[in-house]
Amino acid sequence: MVSLLLKIFLKDNNDAKKSRTVYGYVCGCVGIFLNLVLFAAKLFIGTISSSIAITADAFNNLTDAGSSVISLFGFVLSGQKADSEHPFGHGRVEYIAGTFISAAIILVGFELLRSSADKIIHPSEFAFNKYIVLVLVLSVVVKLYMAYYNSKCAKKIHSSSLRAVAADSISDAISTTAILLSAIFMHFTNIHIDGFVGALVSLLIIKTGISSVIETASPLLGGAPDSEFVKRVEEIVRENPNTIGIHDLVVHDYGPNKIFVSLHMEVDGRGEIFALHDAVDLVERRISEELGCEAVIHMDPIDVDNPVLKEIHALLSEECKKISEKANIHDLRIVTGPTHTNIIFDLILPPEKFSKKEEVCAILREALSSMNENYFAVITAEISYCG
Repeated sequence: MVSLLLKIFLKDNNDAKKSRTVYGYVCGCVGIFLNLVLFAAKLFIGTISSSIAITADAFNNLTDAGSSVISLFGFVLSGQKADSEHPFGHGRVEYIAGTFISAAIILVGFELLRSSADKIIHPSEFAFNKYIVLVLVLSVVVKLYMAYYNSKCAKKIHSSSLRAVAADSISDAISTTAILLSAIFMHFTNIHIDGFVGALVSLLIIKTGISSVIETASPLLGGAPDSEFVKRVEEIVRENPNTIGIHDLVVHDYGPNKIFVSLHMEVDGRGEIFALHDAVDLVERRISEELGCEAVIHMDPIDVDNPVLKEIHALLSEECKKISEKANIHDLRIVTGPTHTNIIFDLILPPEKFSKKEEVCAILREALSSMNENYFAVITAEISYCG
C-alpha cells in the first residue's frame, strides 16, 4: 500500500527535498489510519473480554496514532523553506518530533507497567474467544508491516523520526504477541500470567523508548557526525592530487538535506595561487554534489621542503600517537629569534583526551626541548569535532 501511494505521489519528481516530504506525508497518514483501526478493534475486543491488557494495548495504538500526527507535523515544518529568522531552514524540527515520539513510547511503557502491576495484585476473569486471536494476530501482522515500511523509508530519506516509529512498531508487535500467548495460556490452564508478561513487555517498551530518545536527540545536542560521512569527505579531499593534508574538519547538522561541512585543506605553498584555489573549488563542488551538503574549504599553504620542519613534525606526530591514535598536529611553523626559536602549531585531541590537554602539551614541550634546548613550543589545543 505504501509503495503504491509513493509511486502515485512521487511520479517523476527528482527534487530530493520534495520527495522527502512526500515520504513523510505518506508514512504519517498511513500510520494514523492503521493505528486508529487497531485501536477501535482492540478496544472492542478488550471490552467484551474484560481484558485490561488488550484494552491497554488499544490505547497504546491510540498513542501511536498521536505519534504519527507529531511525525507528520514534523515533516510539514521541516519541509518549509529557510527564512530570515531561520536561514538554515527548519530541518531540526524533525529531530524534535522524533524525540516526542520516543517520549510517548516511554510514557506508554510506564502506563502498561502500572496496569500490569495492578493485574498481578488483582487478577481478573478473562473471557476468551476466537475473535481475540484473530484481532491480535492481525495486529501483529499490521505492526510488522508498519515497522518494515517505516524502516525502509527511514533508510531511503535518512529520517530519525521514521526510525523511531519503526522501533515503536516492533515493540508493539512484541507486546501484542506476548498478550496473545498469555491469553491462550490462561485459556487452557486458568493460570493468570498476563500481569507478569505485561510487566516484561512494558520494560522492553521503556528500553526501546529510551534508546530512541538518545538517537533522535543526539543531533540537537551536537552529536558526532556519521563516521561513514566523515570518512567519505576525507577520501574526496585526499583524492585531489594537490592535497597534502586535511585538518579542522567540522560537520554542522541543521536537519536532513541541510548539512554544512568546513575543513582546512593543506597544499604546497610553492604552487601557483590561482591553480591551487581552483583545486580547492573543485573539491568543494565535489563534496557538495556527492554528499548533498554545503562545503567550505580553507586553503592552508605548507612549506614542504624545509627539512627541520619535517623532523619536528615527525617527532611531534610520534608523540601524539603515543597519546591517542586520533591526536595530531597541524599548521606547524618556525619563528627564529635571537635567544630562542618558537615552534608554533595546533594540537588536535579527541574529546575524551581534551581535558588532559595541559598534560599533553607538557609532553610535547619536553620532546621539543630534548631535540633542542632553544626550542619553545607555542601550542593551541583544539578538540576534534568528528571523533
